[in-house]
Amino acid sequence: MTHITPDNQIRLLQNGEAYFPAIEAALDQAVDEIYLESYIFENDNTGRRIAEALRRAAFRGVKTHVLIDGFGSNRLPKTMIDYLEAAGIMVMKFRPKISPWTLRRQRLRRLHRKIVVVDRKIAFVGGINIIDDMEPGQTSPRYDYAVSVEGPLVKKIYLAVRQVWLRVAWTRLRPYRGMNNHRKAPSSKPMGCIRAAFLIRNNIRHRRDIENAYLQAIGQAQFEIILANAYFLPGLNFRRALLDAVGRGVRVVLLLQGKVKYRLFHYASHALHGSFINSGIEIYEYQKSHMHAKVAVIDERWATVGSSNLDPFSLLLALEANVIVDDENFAKTLKHSLGQEIRMGAKRICESNWKTQPLRLRIMTWISYGLVRFMTGMAGYAQDKKESDHPFFM
Repeated sequence: MTHITPDNQIRLLQNGEAYFPAIEAALDQAVDEIYLESYIFENDNTGRRIAEALRRAAFRGVKTHVLIDGFGSNRLPKTMIDYLEAAGIMVMKFRPKISPWTLRRQRLRRLHRKIVVVDRKIAFVGGINIIDDMEPGQTSPRYDYAVSVEGPLVKKIYLAVRQVWLRVAWTRLRPYRGMNNHRKAPSSKPMGCIRAAFLIRNNIRHRRDIENAYLQAIGQAQFEIILANAYFLPGLNFRRALLDAVGRGVRVVLLLQGKVKYRLFHYASHALHGSFINSGIEIYEYQKSHMHAKVAVIDERWATVGSSNLDPFSLLLALEANVIVDDENFAKTLKHSLGQEIRMGAKRICESNWKTQPLRLRIMTWISYGLVRFMTGMAGYAQDKKESDHPFFM
């Protein structure tokens, strides 16, 4: 069961245009402690902008921690890390040893979370990395969401971030990097009236918390489900839950990636489209720019924003974090935003177009789907009874 925490203030942030000024302002107001986690920290204009805000905080005496993923941030030059550390910022990489030629499970487990916590008073959670919004060749910004959180829920976010930091510090034999002798307890002061939960996915006690929250909400849906996901390749239980919802008369809308970024995964996800479309599920592909969102709205009440895709990487391997929001106003705000993007930037996949696609494209789709399943199995889950029982392999 999802544990809901009341009395929060949660604000929706769309794209880096809203997200980066918000976290920069929070960093500039920090007086005690900062934790920043990001899968990607790029050495571009945005990365340098956030780096300068972190340095300003560190020069004020704020204990500043930056944890980045060894694979996602492998292009961040050592000169940038040295520049941050010269200001007194503590920088560590999660699983720095990477290899493009291995399918070993431990190498594929990445820190995919995007979280910032400042002074244990405000937190940011979502899908937005520290990277420029505009990709080369694009005329519109990367499409993504995050939330700012104030209130009692910040305590749970802070403790989760600090726990990962301490574990990485101990594995690097740097326990001093986790010490903070004057650490204050996170505030539990009410800041609003929004009920929300913070969910993580890891490989210890929280393997399926995010997925189960989705399944519970989908199973209780009465009239509408809207899912926006950049990489959508869910397991059998998840697919059945969506089809069952349609059978109950629930409108189901999927907003998915339209532009090809990773060809194998793009075509593999298309293998599911036929059965979805035949059942009456609406599928829209986002064309305006690269879509990176991982959000959902159900019955204009339940909503989630976070880092977790609905694919084997997020559901079986990576460290992820999502915020669940139980609030009508927030849900309607997110629904309105999704509706605008569907109308202005997406194209619906019609049944007639799907059935007339070239045979070679259908073959490529199913080959890609088989390869993704095989690669996930090779990562070690085919041999693990608990994990091979996951619906992806059913």
